[in-house]
Amino acid sequence: MIFTDGCIFSGFFMKPFANLISAIVLLVSTSIAALAETPVVQLQADTETLFASGRDLADVKLSVDHMVAPSTNVQAAKIMIDGMAADVKAMAGENAKSAEKLTALKRYLYESGAWNENRPFQYDLDDPLGEKPANRLLQRYLTTRRGNCITMPMLMMFVGQRLGLNMTLAEAPLHVFVKYTDGDGAIWNLEATSGGGFTRDAWYRQKLPMSDEAVANGVYLRPLSHEEATALIASFLVEHQIEAGAFENAIAVSDVLLRHYPNFAYGLVKKGSAYSGLLRREVAGKSTRMKDIPADLKVKADQWYGQNMQAFAKAEAMGWRPQDGQAQ
Repeated sequence: MIFTDGCIFSGFFMKPFANLISAIVLLVSTSIAALAETPVVQLQADTETLFASGRDLADVKLSVDHMVAPSTNVQAAKIMIDGMAADVKAMAGENAKSAEKLTALKRYLYESGAWNENRPFQYDLDDPLGEKPANRLLQRYLTTRRGNCITMPMLMMFVGQRLGLNMTLAEAPLHVFVKYTDGDGAIWNLEATSGGGFTRDAWYRQKLPMSDEAVANGVYLRPLSHEEATALIASFLVEHQIEAGAFENAIAVSDVLLRHYPNFAYGLVKKGSAYSGLLRREVAGKSTRMKDIPADLKVKADQWYGQNMQAFAKAEAMGWRPQDGQAQ
């Protein structure tokens, strides 16, 4: 059974193995995407460097994008972000307080004016969830100024952090948003897809249903640490590897992310999905009947199935559900 849990979240459930093969055979495509070329060991090493102490999150995002799309001009994008921060700082004025900086940031990004050449950053209603991989690239958002629930909160945070604002990312089902701590220590949700407006937890819970258990366990609505935000940003690598059919690579990257963010429910779901992909490719893609599967492959398939079940079980134990974010 294939399921999608939205925005940057997608994966597969697995059935008991004996029934699984028959079910999967019906789903296998006659063509499989070419495998990513980066060796697993090198890919893991490159992913690990994203977690270097003190590394700027904008640099993390642009490095991830470059790994996915080598045409990404990391330096040019950094210059653009730094320039935006300088413009917002000037708009806010000297000695501006946190609230004043935030007001200027929202105006700069989302209101039309000379400061943004009358081209404000807007929600891309043609791809609001960032389902097209190209639309998940930050440089594309900077160029087109049409974003989604991935790129929009990230850019707001990147610029805000350069202004000295206390901002990080948070997750909701199907969604990413900004958590902002004001000068008095109060924490606010900022919805980048809606002009950076203040949004209550209750609104997210109403619009994007989630279990009480998931909220209590910090799966959703919690400010992420720098390390956790890095893992969330880097999950684009896992998605890319799965989309390329490089399931071994996806698992390898997931392992790195989960070492740094063990309770990353989405990371667990993607890891389970990658094992599902291995089963589809190596078993259903090569055998149409159980008795035709070689003994050594059956052993591997059992292991992959076990890893799939284990990953989903851990995510579900924290309160994650495949129907999260879907109106009942």
